[in-house]
Amino acid sequence: MVTSVPRLVVAAPSSGSGKTTVATGLMAAFAARGLAVSPHKVGPDYIDPGYHALATGRVGRNLDAYLCGPELIAPLFLHGARGCDLAVVEGVMGLYDGAAGEGELASTAQVAKLLGAPVVLVVDASSQSRSVAALVHGFASWDPGVRVGGVVLNKVGSDRHEELLREALDAAGVPVLGVLRRVAAVDTPSRHLGLVPVAERHADAVDSVGAMAAQVERGCDLDALEAVARAAGPVPGGSAPWTPDLPGRHPAGPVGKPAPVVAVAGGPAFTFAYAEHAELLAAAGAEVATFDPLRDERLPDGTAGLVVGGGFPEVYASDLSANESLRKDIAELALSGAPVAAECAGLLYLCRELDGRPMCGVLDATARMTERLTLGYRDAVAVGDSVLAAAGTRMRGHEFHRTAVEPGAGAAPAWGLRTPVRRVEGFVQRGVHASYLHTHWASEPGVARRFVERCRTS
Repeated sequence: MVTSVPRLVVAAPSSGSGKTTVATGLMAAFAARGLAVSPHKVGPDYIDPGYHALATGRVGRNLDAYLCGPELIAPLFLHGARGCDLAVVEGVMGLYDGAAGEGELASTAQVAKLLGAPVVLVVDASSQSRSVAALVHGFASWDPGVRVGGVVLNKVGSDRHEELLREALDAAGVPVLGVLRRVAAVDTPSRHLGLVPVAERHADAVDSVGAMAAQVERGCDLDALEAVARAAGPVPGGSAPWTPDLPGRHPAGPVGKPAPVVAVAGGPAFTFAYAEHAELLAAAGAEVATFDPLRDERLPDGTAGLVVGGGFPEVYASDLSANESLRKDIAELALSGAPVAAECAGLLYLCRELDGRPMCGVLDATARMTERLTLGYRDAVAVGDSVLAAAGTRMRGHEFHRTAVEPGAGAAPAWGLRTPVRRVEGFVQRGVHASYLHTHWASEPGVARRFVERCRTS
């Protein structure tokens, strides 16, 4: 069992410093050297892992200590890093920023400590010179458990600017592992929820990742960065890799019966999914079949259950609405009582309409875009029994959207939320569980087992 994967965490003092450029560029640059690179992202973000996957040719995976619990961070990391030569973990927000009111929980610093991984600090140096030493010294000394292995200076304006920055950091005793200048080609387009996902701009995304790799190769000391990663010892705690099919966790289906087909929505409109969900469904005995609601006019043959995750249906509302045959297929499946799990984008798709355009009509609710951003971690409890959870099941989730659904909850809500205010939300009807809440099923693997069992018996 391998528990000593060379690894480093790419962090920053604040958002907007250039973490994604440096992390993705490093992944691609190391992969170009022939290394098998394992890509990871701290936090609940679904979009950055798509760019990581493009850079490495491997599935981008999330490490979220709030959604999954600190105890699963190392096992999930080792699961993703199996067979890899090196791992790069992109942080979230500022190095020490975590779940609101929860101390270090879910911060990049906490994940770095749980992994025993050195931190490479990306600093936006565009408006400072000697002060950079004080900034880096503060971040490096704030928590003795966090080891800053070096700094990458971003948005450096000139050779003279670089010289001043290096002099300051030499005095502070923190090595400079890279210096990057601003390059327009590295910019990636954004919209209301962040970067535009890879699935929506694949050719351009390939160019963006290539530009990131080229900038990192030009400006960073890859040998020194690789040495920092290789200096990491065994992952603390003697953790074993997470697996979706631990003995007794996911019993196999009845002998002689075919695996139930679980259709999972994908394509440009539904890009938000944690890789472990499909792995858990398969381990529970399902045949996972991905389909694209923008292109496919019918559900996969033999569909016994449906999972519609997050994404951007508001961007593709016209095309989703125009696919009447698939909308009808989904409505009939839900009416039959088959298990349907929908979160966020999936919730919108199941509504009667989205921004005035007809959707699947499974739920007697309407959805619309708003100016208000709803964002944050949530503590949740299942209000009643559903295809995903028994009443009283507690899970942690994350909301991230600029839409509103009216009403916000059905006669039988999906979840009771305790943070930031107590409320109920979502819908449970027949076999449907629909909610705004993004959850990570690795934290409660019984969710996948329960869903697949219902697919067998519905």
